[in-house]
Amino acid sequence: MSEPILQARAAQLDAEDGLAKLRERFTLPEGVVYLDGNSLGALGAGVPDAVADVVRRQWGELLIRSWDESRWWTAPERIGDRIAPLIGAAPGQVTVGDSTSVNLFKALVGAARLAAPGRTRMLVDATTFPTDGYIAASAARMTGLELVPVDPADAAGAFTADTAVVLLNHVDYRTGRLHDLPALTAAAHAAGALIVWDLCHSAGALPVGLDAHEVDLAVGCTYKYLNGGPGSPAYIYVAQRHQDAFDSPLPGWNGHAEPFAMTPDYTPAQGAARTRVGTPDILSMLALESALDAWEGVEIEAVRAKSLALTDFFLECVAAYVPQGKVEAVTPAEHGRRGSQVSLRTDNAREVMAELISRGVVGDFRAPDVLRFGFTPLYVGFADAERAARTLGHIFG
Repeated sequence: MSEPILQARAAQLDAEDGLAKLRERFTLPEGVVYLDGNSLGALGAGVPDAVADVVRRQWGELLIRSWDESRWWTAPERIGDRIAPLIGAAPGQVTVGDSTSVNLFKALVGAARLAAPGRTRMLVDATTFPTDGYIAASAARMTGLELVPVDPADAAGAFTADTAVVLLNHVDYRTGRLHDLPALTAAAHAAGALIVWDLCHSAGALPVGLDAHEVDLAVGCTYKYLNGGPGSPAYIYVAQRHQDAFDSPLPGWNGHAEPFAMTPDYTPAQGAARTRVGTPDILSMLALESALDAWEGVEIEAVRAKSLALTDFFLECVAAYVPQGKVEAVTPAEHGRRGSQVSLRTDNAREVMAELISRGVVGDFRAPDVLRFGFTPLYVGFADAERAARTLGHIFG
């Protein structure tokens, strides 16, 4: 299909896009196509003023009074309840704080302590982001479990009576492959195991349905599709049915039932608050709270529909613009197996991405040969997808 036809189609799709006005809720560099929101989301338009208020008034004027008067103390649960609808969770099950790695450690050790006695294995996604693997290995050593890597595509067959805990990624960070959360969760439960999901590359891009599918525990970051900012705090989900028995391996004072009693013995707080550890990072926490304003009135199902349309159109444009044989899509074509990114394999991928960025199309590179393009439907449009593919074609032309 010719360039004018694809550009006209992109313009028509943008005109029909019901989420197009959401772009106004973000601050983006002029003339740049930003397709790296799967690594760092864009700046919310209201975040600078919100952070300035936290720094100048809440901290600068109110000082320590802000723990109560500015509601700093309740921020981890309050913001968790704002994230909850985006991952299909009822209130009271999500707490914001710490990093994804720290929360994953809590979740895995906590899940192992919840598991039925006599189980000996912890299964982990063999293709996982490396840190998840490191954390899982440490958690397995601590809890006396054997760590067993599995391919998520074949994982259900590996769930046995010896399986205590399963850790899987909802979307593969390198390929963008979407794994079957409902079916794999059900299979883990059928084997009597608990399952922990890493939602870093799905939350804010597609429906998750933690409660509907009876997930046990989940963790995720907030700086990708949730646009919380660099290093913004992560979150942990503990299903309500597990909260009373959840035994965190990091029992900090913030998770104590009476944190200001300063008692030598630890009594965990009720509910998801028991996952808290130390003093929250308030500046990042409240920047995230402001960033979540971009989700007001947005249905995650509409976001998913646009995500699929964007990635379909991008793949169509790549096929039209890039000479045959120069790139290979490693992201599944099927909608049910695709997240919100497209990964293309090519020679000299690092150099190709550097050239794309120099021409105003920002994606990223994963060793050894993968170009990643993340599509954040809140601010990416169809003209962006067409320009990115056209620029890629010019590089190979």
